[in-house]
Amino acid sequence: MSLIYIPLVFTALFYILYRYFTRTFNYWKDRGITGPDPIPFFGNIKDSTFRREFIGETFVKIYKQYPNEKVVGVYRMTTPCLLIRDLDIIKHIMIKDFNKFTDRGIEFSKEGLGANLFHADGDTWKVLRARFTPLFTSEKLKNMVYLMTQRGEKFLQHVEKITLDQPEQKVHTLVQKYTMSTISACAFGIDIKNFEDGDKIMESLYKIDSDIFSASFAFELDMMYPGLLKKLNASLFPKHVTNFFHSLVAGVIQERSGKPSNRKDFMDLILELRQQKNIYSYKKTDTDKQTYLELTDSIIAAQAFVFFAAGYETSATTMSFMLYLLAKNQHVQDKLLAEIDEVLKKHNGEITYDTIKDMTYIEKVFDETLRMFPLVEPLQRTAQEDYKIPDTDITIKKNQMVLITPRGIQYDPKYYPNPEVFDPERFNPETAGERHPCAYMPFGVGPRNCIGMRFAKIQSRICMVMLLSKFRVESSKNTMKEVRFHPKRLVMTPADGIMLNLVRRTT
Repeated sequence: MSLIYIPLVFTALFYILYRYFTRTFNYWKDRGITGPDPIPFFGNIKDSTFRREFIGETFVKIYKQYPNEKVVGVYRMTTPCLLIRDLDIIKHIMIKDFNKFTDRGIEFSKEGLGANLFHADGDTWKVLRARFTPLFTSEKLKNMVYLMTQRGEKFLQHVEKITLDQPEQKVHTLVQKYTMSTISACAFGIDIKNFEDGDKIMESLYKIDSDIFSASFAFELDMMYPGLLKKLNASLFPKHVTNFFHSLVAGVIQERSGKPSNRKDFMDLILELRQQKNIYSYKKTDTDKQTYLELTDSIIAAQAFVFFAAGYETSATTMSFMLYLLAKNQHVQDKLLAEIDEVLKKHNGEITYDTIKDMTYIEKVFDETLRMFPLVEPLQRTAQEDYKIPDTDITIKKNQMVLITPRGIQYDPKYYPNPEVFDPERFNPETAGERHPCAYMPFGVGPRNCIGMRFAKIQSRICMVMLLSKFRVESSKNTMKEVRFHPKRLVMTPADGIMLNLVRRTT
């Protein structure tokens, strides 16, 4: 080929690629829907694709750019999606018309943990949700409180030891030790005994955590070609993560001889269901379609994975943000410490389920923490059929994804005046009761909200009550003025672990 043609070939190739990676970029404009201009190949998520920005912040910025729009047209890579801003539309999608938006739209290999309760398709989710909900009743949680308090006592001894010489600590890394030990005990019956030197099980779980919550480029691949991972039978997670949870479950089953052990934990429920081989969804009416699921080893491992992931990282991160906010707002901390002292005195220093339920202010503090730092961003649902948004001319096409940004909504001054201010009084019953039901969504909303919400609340409050009964938290010279989010994590995570001083209380 003559050298003169080489530039022409490259120009033609560049043009073909440009046309291919911008082929969808008039989708929303053609339908009269406003949105930010997309960038070839990346759409509107360039900074998150390059891991320069947590993806949740990307959509918060877009939310703020269009204060007068009910919906905003966006592109995840080259795929058109709809960002929903209007709370009434959100209520239709997440609650009223939920049966048309049952899927989250992230499907991958069931053998590669894809059948877990969070990622599962709608039919699989219905069966799993119906059968695992009993694990989180008040009675079941009461039975787990002693496991949480026992781990809390060991955790407190560890904190007392390490803060004698070094009051300044990375609190995110610190509270991870507590949540790791409690979820191991409450879900799998594993007792992590050593906080100081590291337990082999804990070390293995820490390594697994890094691979679970680190954003791989498989997510962007699935955004550009929705459903490709499922077609290729590929997983979002490395093979060794899948193998770890298969081995963990197999070990627990063998240890319990395949039968419930009366621990009444997650694995006991699994073993009870395993004896049925097939599990079925509940029929609310005679016309409802009943679906069933064979409880294979892959299905069991997938649930073990999601319970570990949800019960460990999200609770630790929430508590880290709470401690940061308390250190920055000492007047709130003073009020919280007074409640903790008063209620503990009332219960003779014993921490039980009833002790925690008697603490009303700590609930408001947690609620306000999750208003400011909702961990899962954005929420997403996929249409199961063409859906015309009520009172609009907008139709969401089958298999099209809608996105919702809890942080965008929870920082909107229309719903929360002075949103940058940490104010637990926003969650006084009379104030919270006047809000739109979709103005607060840190655990999602509707039938597919977080199944482990109640577990997470009890687990986190026990840890915070035990810690704050002995320590105050204060800013240190290394405490950041504003929290930065880790751009490579799948959930909203502090970038540097949050440095704070833990100061022993004198009374």
